[in-house]
Amino acid sequence: MSNIVQSLFGLHNRVFELVERSLANWLPGLAARAVFSSVLLVFFWQSAATKLDGGLFSPSAGAYAQIFPKTLEALDYDTDRMSAFHSLIVLAGTYAEFILPLLILVGLMTRLASAGMIGFITVMSIVDIYGHGLDEKSIGGLFDRFQDSVIADQRLLWVFPLVYLVIKGAGMISVDALLKKILPYSSNKAVASHS
Repeated sequence: MSNIVQSLFGLHNRVFELVERSLANWLPGLAARAVFSSVLLVFFWQSAATKLDGGLFSPSAGAYAQIFPKTLEALDYDTDRMSAFHSLIVLAGTYAEFILPLLILVGLMTRLASAGMIGFITVMSIVDIYGHGLDEKSIGGLFDRFQDSVIADQRLLWVFPLVYLVIKGAGMISVDALLKKILPYSSNKAVASHS
């Protein structure tokens, strides 16, 4: 009996080692980028488009309402009373919604773009909870029997491919990989040249 179990485990290990060798360098990074982009690229671009009002440096009233809802309410919805700091944050968030998903899609500066997108989603979630007053059902909880909460379930799934990309990178089918071949960088060379 132990020989059968040992043979089955050996077969299992050989098959999945072959799968890993064949796919590990290109498929996971490409899949993580494709999943994130197919689900969220247009969502974030449409969200960003609602935040501009006639120009690249003209945030809309809706942008302030989305990002600083309580502050705008306290100022009687008068965007002219918002500070330059608020305008800078709104514009930075708007540009992040355009640029970061695009960088992830093509695989350019993927680790940095993915880390930035994780930060963006975290801030977005905090604003949704505290700024827009999401209810307990919308916030949800981990390890509960419901799978459809906006924050705990949905945003966790949004972040997972990004975490993978931060750790492992975009993979061989990406602009990052192409640039690595064209512009090889070695930290050992950099250290040696400064010695």
